[in-house]
Amino acid sequence: MAGALLDSGDGGDDYAPLAEINVTPLVDVMLVLLIIFMVAAPLMMVGVPVDLPKTSAAKIGQPQKPVILTVDKDGTWSIENGQVLTPETAPAALQAAYQANPEAVVYVRGDRDVPYGKVMEAMGVVGQAGFAKVSLIAQGSPTQPAAAGAPAAAGAGAAPTAP
Repeated sequence: MAGALLDSGDGGDDYAPLAEINVTPLVDVMLVLLIIFMVAAPLMMVGVPVDLPKTSAAKIGQPQKPVILTVDKDGTWSIENGQVLTPETAPAALQAAYQANPEAVVYVRGDRDVPYGKVMEAMGVVGQAGFAKVSLIAQGSPTQPAAAGAPAAAGAGAAPTAP
């Protein structure tokens, strides 16, 4: 066991055990481990260098620009290029946008004062045009800041935050 026996001072042979723990080796070991982890931690963050093979596959293109349909407070529909749509011209314009890019995401922006039915009517026309990815855009709350840049693509029914 750890502990030194000391002389009691009365001249006898009875020794009293030392009740202190020697922490110097513990401190030495902890400092060495601290230095090892301080040196090793940055090395673990660096990726392993790899010589990648060449391929003839096509590069992944840039994310495609979404189609943005806006319903303003008067109930007027417009598409992102400023073209004003009516319920009669909207299906043809959205069909043309679908023919140009069938994989595009459609973001529907509706003013807060527009009745719910008008926004749903716009979403119905978008669905009839053939788009499968339709999302609503909402403004972020003051506790949740809006994301920078364009809203991320989301599935049907999701509500990405507008910048």
